Amino acid sequence: MESLGGFLKSRRGRVTPAEIGLRTYGTARRVPGLRREELAQLAGVSAGYYTRLEQGQAETASAQVLDALARVLQLDPVETLHLHNLARRSSNPGLSEPPPEVLHPRVLALLEGLADAMPAFVLGRRGDVLAWNRTGHALFAGHLPFDAPEDPARRPSIPRLFFLDPLLRDLHHNWAELARIHVAYLRLTAGRFPTDARLAALIGELTMRSDEFATLWATGDVADCTVGAMDLRHPTVGAVDVTYQVWLQPDSPGHRLEIYTPNDPASADALRLLTHQSHRDPAGAARPRRSATTPG
Repeated sequence: MESLGGFLKSRRGRVTPAEIGLRTYGTARRVPGLRREELAQLAGVSAGYYTRLEQGQAETASAQVLDALARVLQLDPVETLHLHNLARRSSNPGLSEPPPEVLHPRVLALLEGLADAMPAFVLGRRGDVLAWNRTGHALFAGHLPFDAPEDPARRPSIPRLFFLDPLLRDLHHNWAELARIHVAYLRLTAGRFPTDARLAALIGELTMRSDEFATLWATGDVADCTVGAMDLRHPTVGAVDVTYQVWLQPDSPGHRLEIYTPNDPASADALRLLTHQSHRDPAGAARPRRSATTPG
């Protein structure tokens, strides 16, 4: 998992003195971005304190100090939130095994209310599929068992599939663009849930098994992921151009309902054909309704 110091160092390296109006008088520089003492001075803290902060030796950092650093580093609101999340983590760096995620009955009812009119997923905090409708399953993961989300031990992991499953990779014509978004959002998630041992294990696995993930993770980029375009090449219905929209679930922090809408008539026709095919496919049989369960 990422540290506060590591994130500060990566963001410091991308800000040049010229961008913030700092004169260098033509002197040679050994670092591509700001020096520690330059950042400290501009943020109004001592160089020694900032050095301890970046090296993980300072116990706390106030919100005022973090906001000052964010201002100098030209962080956007999502990056600033991530900075504060990492600072909170520094006081509690241990990892723990989380309980299995449980789909809230109201979220399940909302998903079932959508029926199969458009592809839809409910994703957990680590990107595990907690539930999907038949069209969502057929569009993105028809090669996997439809009932896989029912068992926490078998739940498909979207980040794992996206970087390690060649079928899912081939599906996405704009894979490289989406890969950057996946990694940046996973970094934001890691800051929100810093003690999640399964999330840390997922990041470690992807770093070891995917050179592309490792390269993107090393950039330090962080971003939210709420809406965007997917250019798909489905093996049975062909080109499908959709927009994904994310609906956060207040009853289950960290859970996301993702809905995919077609961007043109041809894509709408392709989704209707896919829905029709999924109804005829035994793998797309209706999922049994879950009993009401108190979310974990």
